[in-house]
This record gives sequence, structure tokens and C-alpha cells, in this order.
Amino acid sequence: MVATQDMRGVREIGQPGEFPFTRGVFADGFRGRLWTMRQYSGFGTAEESNERYRFLLEQGQTGLSVALDLPTQCGLDPTDPMARPEIGKVGVSLSNLAEMESLFRDIDLSRISTSFTINGSAAVIYAMYIACADRNGVPREKLTGTIQNDILKEYVARGTWIFPTRPSMRLISDTVVFGSRVTPRFNTISIAGAHMRDAGCTAAEEIAYTLANGLAYVDELIRRGGNADQFAKRLSFFFYVHMDLFEEVAKFRAARRIWANLLKERYGVTDPKAQMFRFGVVCGGSSLVAPQPYNNVIRVTTETLAAVLGGAQSIFTCAYDEAFQIPTEFSAELALRTQQIVAYESGVARTVDPLGGSYYVEYLTDQMEDRITALMKEVEDHGGAVKAIEEGWLQLQVARRAHDRKLQIDSGERAVVGLNCFQRADQQVAPGETFHLDPRVSQRVLENLEAVRARRNATEVERTLGRLAQASAKDNENLMPYLVDCCHAYATVGEMVERLKLEWGEFREPIRL
Repeated sequence: MVATQDMRGVREIGQPGEFPFTRGVFADGFRGRLWTMRQYSGFGTAEESNERYRFLLEQGQTGLSVALDLPTQCGLDPTDPMARPEIGKVGVSLSNLAEMESLFRDIDLSRISTSFTINGSAAVIYAMYIACADRNGVPREKLTGTIQNDILKEYVARGTWIFPTRPSMRLISDTVVFGSRVTPRFNTISIAGAHMRDAGCTAAEEIAYTLANGLAYVDELIRRGGNADQFAKRLSFFFYVHMDLFEEVAKFRAARRIWANLLKERYGVTDPKAQMFRFGVVCGGSSLVAPQPYNNVIRVTTETLAAVLGGAQSIFTCAYDEAFQIPTEFSAELALRTQQIVAYESGVARTVDPLGGSYYVEYLTDQMEDRITALMKEVEDHGGAVKAIEEGWLQLQVARRAHDRKLQIDSGERAVVGLNCFQRADQQVAPGETFHLDPRVSQRVLENLEAVRARRNATEVERTLGRLAQASAKDNENLMPYLVDCCHAYATVGEMVERLKLEWGEFREPIRL
């Protein structure tokens, strides 16, 4: 009798690698191939970050995840007065092709998967990566990786927007259409719930708002003539993993099922590869705290386990000291070792969807699916994600949830060991090794940029920027070839962004109380 019930449950939830992919997008799970192991890294100059990348690759990392500084994220050159205080502080400064070439010196772009956490200026950085591959003789079709390129969640939760919503959606569509043809193995968008989760969302809200944004991108791509059976193969997603292990597993299982059904029923997508919900995760983020920081190692381990059990395609694990500083070489290595121990010693990757069929997990997955779909309907009732963002409604939902979470932590309703319970009077915030950013970084970046401007062909720079400006005024023109040409001429991020601002203007955040 028990065996019969077990078999009936297996038939109801389906098989791994089969529609609607509740149990995972690959039939053999991680037995055929482990997830890509990345460490989010980048600071100071391109040369310094290159050294860290080569160190991590030597330690067994299988992919790169590039952190970019705020000026680069906001489309500003280091010479901009707004940029000067932030050069190289929260990521690497990357204003032109020469820096991209330095960043990947002695790294084979045809063999490494690279992820860029960049949004407002994502198309420019993607173009620069392509130009870098061209200069190194790497065929574009061999490039693998991801560029985040999700501007909608920037409006909602993070703030590094540049252009208004409509031209931003156009620019993202241009990258996806261009990428599916020119770099078919590179994911040109990673629709990100991660920052909404860290900003305060619940697990269900993180998935719901992310999928709502995903539908907005699909609608825009179809409006611009895209074929969903083709471009959906290159859509990927990105999330944070927090500490409720079973809830995190359930949210990923539910998300796969919802997304597959939406693509099939709403858009008529028939190709199984286009129906797949592929995602990467960060284990850490706002779940890490500064007091008793070594506790964060246990937190990241728990979250890594949830990510693996939930079927993530790529994982990067935060270092224990990221709550208060850029990771040291020691802490970054320990974070990578966390993934490797889970992968090679724990045994959890030997079985496909090991929690599948558990009464509790299947119940949670069903409950999560119901909550997610109800929240997605709320967004649709407000006119869809773009309108909800332009009116400030979606931002308000996230802000309210952030306030709720803060009250729960302050009151002790939500326990955080070492922060609001099990504290010690003499506990240290930052034990051990401390990372120090070289104070001369800004000067070196500025000197490098001045040297690039001095040796480049100014006439060619102006020609390519002029063609970009003309193309931006034509709604049906794909801007990616023009951006790649600008990068080859060593035009800077700030110069390209300024030309687009002249045509499109800038986003102004709506205020709602």
C-alpha cells in the first residue's frame, strides 16, 4: 500500500527533465554535470581583479561573476564628479575596452563562463565583452555566461537605473534579439528576484514579482517581432537563498512549474528547452550579519544546501565577512570550499530531486504556487509590471515588506543568532583578516583612462558615437552592433550613455506614500 501511494505521488509530480519541470530541468540532475561555481568578485582596478579571478580559478572555481563599481553600473566615467568618491569601491572600474582586456588577461573566454552583475549599462558592458573576445580571436558563438540586464528590478529595489522604462525595455530587447543570433550560448538577461528579496520581499513575493517582470520582457520581445520558442531558451533567472531551507526549495520547484505552464499556455511555446526555468543563486546577502561573523559560514552552508536541493544551475556563495567588507582572499576561498564540500563530500548531488515526493515538500510547493500566482494576479490587476513600476505601486509593496521584516528582527520575532539572541558582551564584529582597498586606486584608474583617451583615434570615436545617436532615434533599429563598434573604437561607458541620454532622457522615480 505504501509503495502504491509513493508511485502515485511520483506520477503526479512528474519526472525530472520533463514538463512542467517541477523536479528539475535535467533528467539526471547534477549527476551528469555539477552546477557552475562562481564567486562574486571584483574591486579596484581591472589588473587587481584579474589577479583575484586567476587565484579563484586556480582554486577550482568553474565560472566568473564580475562585480562592477557604482560609476560603471550608473553609466558614469571615473572622471565624472559624481563618480570620483566611488571608483573601484564595490566592484571593479570598467569604463572602456582597454580595461576589459586587462580584466580578462590570460583568461580564455572560449572556456570560461562569465556573469556580469550590471543592469542600467548592461548593453554597453555586453558589447564591450564581445569586443574583447573579438580582439582576442575568440569566436562570438563560443562565449558563455550571463549578463543580468534586468532593469525592472532596479526600479523596484536597487536604484542603478539610467533611462526611462520604455527605452530601457527596448535596449534589453535589442540585447536578447542580438544575442540569440550572435552569441547563442550566452544568456543576455538574468531576470533577478535577488535584490527584491534582499530589499525585504518574502520568498513568494520574490518569485511572483520576478516572474511578472519576466512576462513583461516576453511581451516586449514578442511586440518587437521575437519568436518565444527561440528567445525563451536564453532567458534565465537569479535569486537569493535565505535561511528557511524547505521554503527555499519549495519556491524554486513552484517557480519552475509556473513558468513552464505560463510559456506553454499563454504564449504557445512548444520547445521544451524554451519552457525551462533556469536560474542561478547567491547564498548570503542580507541574511548575513556583522556580529559573530563566523556564524555566517553556517548560514551560507545551509543556503547552499537549499540551492542544490532546489536545483540551481549556478551558485555563488557569499564570504562570511561580506556583511562588513570586501572579502579577503582567505574568506573568498572558504566560501568556494563551502560549495565544493557540498558538491563532493555531502552526497546530495548523487540523487535527482532528493526531496521530491516528500509530503511536506510537495505540500509547501503547492502552497507556494498558490501564493505566487495570487501575487502575480495583483500585479496584472495593476496593469502589469511596467505600469506598476511607473506608478510606484510595486516599489511600495517591497518597502512595506522591508519595514515588516525590520520590526520582526527588532522585536525578536524573527531570530538571528548573534544579532538579536545568543549575544555576547565581548563579541567581535570583524575578527581576523581585514581587507584594505589601496587608496591609490582612483588615481591609477584615472591615469589609465587618460592614457586610453590620448592614444585612441578621436575621429573614429566621434564617428561611432554619432552613428549610435542616430540609431537610438529609430525605434526599429537594433543598437547592439553600434555599441560594439563604439567599444572597438575605445569609446567609454560614459560617452555612450550620454549619447543615449540626449535622445531618451533619464528615469525619475515616482513617490508614493
